[in-house]
Amino acid sequence: MQAVSSSAIHHHLPVAHHRRTNQTFLIRSFQEAATLPKQQNASSRLSKSLSNLLHLHIDTPPRTDSWISSSISLIDDKHSTPTCSPKEDISEKWGEIHGCHDWDNLLDPLQPWLRREIVKYGEFAQATYDAFDFDSFSEYCGSCRHNKHNLFKELGLHKNGYIVSKYIYAMSHIDVPRWLERSHLLDSWSKDSNWMGYVAVSDDQESRRIGRRDIVVAWRGTVAPSEWYEDLQRKLDQFGDGEAKVEHGFLSIYTSKRESSRYNKSSASEQVMKEVIRLVELFKQKGENLSLTITGHSLGGALGLLNAYEAATALPGLPISVISFGAPRVGNIAFRDELHQLGVKTLRVVVKQDIVPRMPGLVFNENLQKFDDITGTLKWVYTHVGAELKLDVQSSPYLKRGFNLPGFHSLETYLHLIDGFHSKTSAFREDARRDFALVNKACDMLVDELRIPHAWYQFANKGLVRNGHGRWVKERRNPEDIPSPITEAEAHHSAEMLEIDGLALTLC
Repeated sequence: MQAVSSSAIHHHLPVAHHRRTNQTFLIRSFQEAATLPKQQNASSRLSKSLSNLLHLHIDTPPRTDSWISSSISLIDDKHSTPTCSPKEDISEKWGEIHGCHDWDNLLDPLQPWLRREIVKYGEFAQATYDAFDFDSFSEYCGSCRHNKHNLFKELGLHKNGYIVSKYIYAMSHIDVPRWLERSHLLDSWSKDSNWMGYVAVSDDQESRRIGRRDIVVAWRGTVAPSEWYEDLQRKLDQFGDGEAKVEHGFLSIYTSKRESSRYNKSSASEQVMKEVIRLVELFKQKGENLSLTITGHSLGGALGLLNAYEAATALPGLPISVISFGAPRVGNIAFRDELHQLGVKTLRVVVKQDIVPRMPGLVFNENLQKFDDITGTLKWVYTHVGAELKLDVQSSPYLKRGFNLPGFHSLETYLHLIDGFHSKTSAFREDARRDFALVNKACDMLVDELRIPHAWYQFANKGLVRNGHGRWVKERRNPEDIPSPITEAEAHHSAEMLEIDGLALTLC
């Protein structure tokens, strides 16, 4: 896996680079507690109070010498094994795995084929972090570091059998906390847009394995846990033609555009829907079965639900499923009900200790429905959508105990827990294959006995290279990886033909 910049590491959870706000800054409070003894008691009380408020009940059981020795022995054995399970032919079970029966009897215990598919889509979401340029001293900060033809190859995801067809860019007309990354340089690739995800499509071999041509939309998330806490509840805006309402900031990112913008003359909504409709029409003409799977983590999961609602409205009859990780509530009860009526299947993966899925609507949420007989249906109450797969940090012997908001919310923590989950009553799977070292890419969640450095995922020399004169300079991007806006007219004349196992697919 290629390294990325440590100064702006892939994370939507930048522990040391949060902006200060008028409210309590949770993450920095915890960090400063380690170096400022006078604040230690206050920070401890804050941590404990938030833990009690969210009913996290985080304990710290002692590690024994026998546990340490047995764990190290097990880890050494795993170093010589593959990091993923073999792919099974799921064509006969595809409908169940993608929620046609709302994942009844598949989540506890977790069906092995479903586990692997969840991890696959989670890695597609993780790619939006791993490929994102967070380096504020780069003129390309906020863009993808790789062009779409090389994205999966550079990130080691080419074996999944999908090919990227379109990049998605987004902007916002309102101030949404910590979602837009900007360069400190005056001459940068964009002043108002960020790379927000991509559209991909399964190749012939993968399509045969799953029994259909699968279109994937992966959305990037950026918002840190502390900022969710600061922004407990925001305004709800109308979405669609019914009574559905969704969070104001999410909708702004999804629908904002500006004629003067280089990358957002059309909104993220318009970009993704145009590409999805194009691919659906292309493969329908070939008589293929189709599906749309939307994935995202944190903010990306929220955008994924907006995308699913719009796609289900525009493409009735198309099987649409959403697999989200650590996603917040997005809309009101009507939004949830309309998604259900449209046939969208949603699987929410949440970690018990993560606070983001509890936001917005920490107090006023779907739990108030039990009082409907008294209050009537409350149209302004935030409500979760779909089935839930709940994981617990304490189920893994590889993860530290204690209070670690960034670690709890990290997508790599989620993927580690999914890989090891069998059921709520069973131990962490001993035959879990995913590389545990990935957990510490950008946080410090692994126990020290494993000897994996925290936040290890970074560029060599923090992105500096020695030039021909022996001076250390910022490495220049390859020309093919430099983002370049393409007008509709130019796109029409420069459409590329890409072979997918002999099938010509036009990519714009």
